[in-house]
Amino acid sequence: MRGIRVRFAPSPTGYLHVGGARTALFNWLFARHESGTFILRIEDTDVDRSSEDLERQMIEDLTWLGLEWDEGPGREGDSGPYRQSERLSLYRGFADRLVTEGKAYFCFCTDDELEQKRERMLREGKPPHYDGTCRRLGESQREERRSEGRPESIRFIVQGGDEHRLDDLVRGEVIFRPGMVGDFVLIRSNGLPTYNFAAAVDDATMGITHVIRGEEHLSNTLRQMMIYEVLDFELPLFAHIPLILGPDRSKLSKRHGAPNIRDFHRLGYPAEALVNYLAFLGWSPPDGREILTIAELIAGFTLERVSKAPGIFDEAKLNWVSAQHIRAGGSKRYFEQTLPYIPDELRAHYSEEALAEIFAIVSENLACFSRVADELAPFYPGPPELSGEILDLVRGNGALFDLLIERLGAVSEWNTGEIKKAVNGAGKELQVKGKALYMPIRAAVTGLTHGPDLVSILRIRGREDILASLSTAGCRET
Repeated sequence: MRGIRVRFAPSPTGYLHVGGARTALFNWLFARHESGTFILRIEDTDVDRSSEDLERQMIEDLTWLGLEWDEGPGREGDSGPYRQSERLSLYRGFADRLVTEGKAYFCFCTDDELEQKRERMLREGKPPHYDGTCRRLGESQREERRSEGRPESIRFIVQGGDEHRLDDLVRGEVIFRPGMVGDFVLIRSNGLPTYNFAAAVDDATMGITHVIRGEEHLSNTLRQMMIYEVLDFELPLFAHIPLILGPDRSKLSKRHGAPNIRDFHRLGYPAEALVNYLAFLGWSPPDGREILTIAELIAGFTLERVSKAPGIFDEAKLNWVSAQHIRAGGSKRYFEQTLPYIPDELRAHYSEEALAEIFAIVSENLACFSRVADELAPFYPGPPELSGEILDLVRGNGALFDLLIERLGAVSEWNTGEIKKAVNGAGKELQVKGKALYMPIRAAVTGLTHGPDLVSILRIRGREDILASLSTAGCRET
């Protein structure tokens, strides 16, 4: 039995988006679960839109996600080359073979003529298939058209009358009725292959056993099955995974958040959290857990658990999943990734050890690293600006602040236990406790009404800083 071989075959015509990344992930997880081979193939025959820069960025994004390929650019294997632009002679050879065998023919119709045929068929209420004009040409007629300098493509001969059945591993039985497609182009007049021809030839010659791709490609499958049949290729198994929609159940777009993987990277989402979330856009484990490591995803992934229903991209759910990963990993796992997002002022003021401790505290509420600055306000040094509600909390507590300055100034060791003991002792002496004690102190030293554990803030900020803030607050008594 041949080993499992799957592929992800993006076109470098744009950034790697959520749908493409999810397709790559499902192929990668399936290959890893089955101890198979994951191949990266670059479909770069759209010369007007493809670019080396976009290919490089796509490869960087896949690498960041951890979806390392076994064969592909930079990891050459026996099935290479892995860019379609380097495989053109292969496609031409198979196309010429089909012409020789009478299974394809040269077509000289111009774009204008093809559009006129299409419009006429639509007016007649017929499917807009090619009408077979050039299929009926003799050799002298073909030579005459060549001498006229007409565009010359190669079309596949579609034999009518037979229906095709596909046992899709996700969607079940799919029936393609006769007459769904007309003679279609294999090689364009510019010498480049069409998507369906190149994909079928590549999948067959690379030994792909399972084609796992988005549901939107189901319409391409009939043409590819026909190509497999006439070239006597072994048909792979197909699994068309569900679409990804926005929360409003419309096609996912930029307005639904950050649909490009590069955007998520820049925002500071942990790669493993994004992978965890993408896996659940159309798949679920049997035990119902939602937070899984990469190893657990690999162990549990099967095509049988892939849903037919669309996956719904929900940024709020992504943030929840990401927050679970950050909370579990803490500063030990994620501090280095967070450092670039910490404002320069705090990086200059605190030691790296103190910053790691601050991150460990604020990571309890963090969905992505770029939002860390919003959580760091309580740790900015110096007396805060006091106004409005905050000023109201401070007023009338001058005696408390004075006593705290005395008690905290006398603490022998500036640690959590001693600080808490001094604060509670001052409260006991003034007969205040709970919110009545801690809210005015928080307002005085942070300018906020809520945030992380107050005693931890006091300890990390340092004695001099806290005493200065309490002194300034005490001066705002009136």
